Amino acid sequence: MVLGIFYLKYRNSLLLYIPNIFYSCTSFKGNTLMKVSLASAMGTCFGVQDAINLAMSPEFNNELTIVGQLVHNPQVSQSLKQNGVSLVPGIEDINKIQTKKVMITAHGAAEKTKKQLHDAGFIVYDASCPLVMRVHQTIKSLVTKGYFPVVIGQKDHVEVKGIVGDLDDYLVINSEEDFTKIKASGNRNLGIVTQTTQQRDKVEALVAKIRTLDYVDDVAFVNTICQPTHDRQLAVHELADQVDLMIVIGGYNSSNTKKLLHVCKEKGIEAHHIESFDQLSDDWFINKEHVGITAGTSTPENVINEVHTKILKIAREIEDQTSLAS
Repeated sequence: MVLGIFYLKYRNSLLLYIPNIFYSCTSFKGNTLMKVSLASAMGTCFGVQDAINLAMSPEFNNELTIVGQLVHNPQVSQSLKQNGVSLVPGIEDINKIQTKKVMITAHGAAEKTKKQLHDAGFIVYDASCPLVMRVHQTIKSLVTKGYFPVVIGQKDHVEVKGIVGDLDDYLVINSEEDFTKIKASGNRNLGIVTQTTQQRDKVEALVAKIRTLDYVDDVAFVNTICQPTHDRQLAVHELADQVDLMIVIGGYNSSNTKKLLHVCKEKGIEAHHIESFDQLSDDWFINKEHVGITAGTSTPENVINEVHTKILKIAREIEDQTSLAS
């Protein structure tokens, strides 16, 4: 067993270093070493961490309600409740809010939603990620310049609902099948932005094809995929070339975590999406030589550490069983 220190490196504004123990364990294939590697960029981004820190602030003293899911992670939601923070699903549940202070989630919200809360007498704290708010500003700027607004993303995702919430008219597309919406709209000059958690290759391919459509004259495209999302997708893409199994950690409703899983599937490697360490199965690791770990931008470091530790434990147990059988 080789022992060393592994550091998680974040390439954006916030640098978080997690002092994990990194093991290379003897594997179950002769003298081969089984490696467990973490993606070079993974876990909570600065926008998510800032939102969590704000919501956990002792100044609220059990007098805060978050309108929506602060970040798409079950452990974070549970920690908030344990810290005395109340949660309601969305603005449609405004009548259920019992506290004077409310908070907008990291996914952002339309200005009219914030105004509705203000007008109802609440003190509004805004935990919107600044990179999400950049998308709001960008699409409004495109509209001002005369372009019809188009968002590449998931129309039912809370972030996308916030992006289009203040627009009079718009389209949300997610695949070539949605091009019929563009034709039906009759708009020939399109201003396109993206949900921050989209895959860059997919977005660029869609935009390239939109430019070729005979019912589109002009396309102004601004790539608003956030850098932390891109970094994590790039990191898992690189790691996927080296491993024969990837563990993807994050909430099941986390868009960016699903995209990490999708990258692995595209690369043709076995991958499992889990929310916590107790969902790991020993059978996944039998006869594996190199295991990779990645996590979405809303996955806290303690959750990553728990999964990492559990995998190392499983590896040692299978190694011990193999040694006894030989």
